[in-house]
Amino acid sequence: MSKKVTNQTQEILDLYRSGMTNKTEIARRVFDSNSEVNRGTVRRAITRYEKNRAIYDECEKVGIPIEDVKHYWHKGQHFSINVKGESSEVNLDDFKTELIAEIKSWAPSYKKLKRDKLKDPHCLVFDPADVHIGKLSSAFETGEDYNQQIAVQRVMDGMNGIISRASGYNIDRVIFIAGNDILHIDNPKRQTTAGTPQDTDGMWYDNFVMAKRLLIDVIESLMTIADVHVVFNPSNHDFMSGFMLLQCVEAWFSECDNVTFDNDMKHRKYTVYGKNLIGSTHMDGAKVQDLPLLMAHEASDKWHKCNHRYIYGHHIHHKSSKDYMSVNVETLRSPSGTDSWHHRNGYQHAPKAVEAFIHHPFNGQVARLTHLF
Repeated sequence: MSKKVTNQTQEILDLYRSGMTNKTEIARRVFDSNSEVNRGTVRRAITRYEKNRAIYDECEKVGIPIEDVKHYWHKGQHFSINVKGESSEVNLDDFKTELIAEIKSWAPSYKKLKRDKLKDPHCLVFDPADVHIGKLSSAFETGEDYNQQIAVQRVMDGMNGIISRASGYNIDRVIFIAGNDILHIDNPKRQTTAGTPQDTDGMWYDNFVMAKRLLIDVIESLMTIADVHVVFNPSNHDFMSGFMLLQCVEAWFSECDNVTFDNDMKHRKYTVYGKNLIGSTHMDGAKVQDLPLLMAHEASDKWHKCNHRYIYGHHIHHKSSKDYMSVNVETLRSPSGTDSWHHRNGYQHAPKAVEAFIHHPFNGQVARLTHLF
């Protein structure tokens, strides 16, 4: 712990023990700011103190810096107990709260775009599936190259191609389906969330920053067409980091009235456009044949109002489409390359593409748009 942090912690505790219990006021006194980040620091310092009040008071009495105490013995009448200090691991909830608050404090202010009401409007569902930023494949082995730069470029090229193809339609809303293995790994050990090793290009933090910049660029481009609703699908390669990524992007657009987010951790999301009920999921969990009934239960308030029902799935990197009575379930192609494991096992040669769909408010899905690589 740095000397500066130690001094700040001591100052927090001095104010608290003097009788000041308002955490906002303590943050203002210590940091000259009562931001969420600083209030979080105050809250954690006080919580640690309350949980370990006796050891804090004893250290102060004998002149031992509390930050130097890693464990101690408690000797009672019947037991002698060795107590280890608290884990130094970061609490992810606290980290997320503070990170998002910090990003919001630097979020750019976007001027609200006023839209004219369109005749014969349509919705563009833009869905770059399974991008896997950070995946590495070598043409020497697999017959094709893929890396972080190619991943980003394919999404941008695909988006521009889709926008060009959609120019014949009057678009009054964009649904941008994000997540779905946007990142290839979920920890510094170059593994997925479940611990499966991966061939990777670049460091995990570089890929995170590249993905953040990519999503911001995509949303800003789509905003020029219509207001954008971003739908996040949690996925198996980046279950944690993908969520944090989309939280960061949402915070970036916190001052933008033309972008909305559906960013929670539900594995199946549902959005209404006119008489369309549009679902999306990564599809690494529930069985495909169960998705329509899950939609009926989970979106029951929307089900009877919409006679055109669709579920867009991902994960398998190839095209399929099947009607389950009134619900069409369609899986999307991926722009990502083939790595060593998939090449060795023969999971290769499906067309690589970024896809999108045009929905009419009353006639349902009227067009599929595909940008092939």
